[in-house]
Amino acid sequence: MKRLAMISALGLSLFFVACNNGDKTAETKTTETGDATTNKKNAGHDNTVAITANDQLKFDKIEIKVNAGEKVTLTLTNIGKMPKDAMGHNFILLKDGTDLEAFEKAAIQAPDHIPTNMGDAIIAHTKLLGPGESDTIEFTVPAGDYTFICSFPGHYKSMTGVLTAE
Repeated sequence: MKRLAMISALGLSLFFVACNNGDKTAETKTTETGDATTNKKNAGHDNTVAITANDQLKFDKIEIKVNAGEKVTLTLTNIGKMPKDAMGHNFILLKDGTDLEAFEKAAIQAPDHIPTNMGDAIIAHTKLLGPGESDTIEFTVPAGDYTFICSFPGHYKSMTGVLTAE
């Protein structure tokens, strides 16, 4: 009789444990769902960006997403082999509405092809890089879409992308 009572108690315990696991799954779903604002923040973008430029006039990324209003750390590396005076690269983040053709014309004559006579069109930029060089910059931008380019003469037409801050 004692044995039957123990087996019944064990079976009942297993039943409650099985039912409780179902409740834990429900709790987990509720926790994961949580507050929409918190989830958006937790599912945010990585504000540490690594981007490369090469001898084929290409960035390895043409779309970058970051969190608006937060510090972005961006590192550009020139993975090309051609000399800087023939195939230098930089990363220039521009304000919305910048005339790219006018910017390129100003960049041709500017030191390191970074024009200072374009008002406040430049949000952030790296230095002009030769093969194997890299440069890291930090900046913060409000929500919006921003064009980035390489301003070495003739490069911006194929080395253009969009940084989106959300």
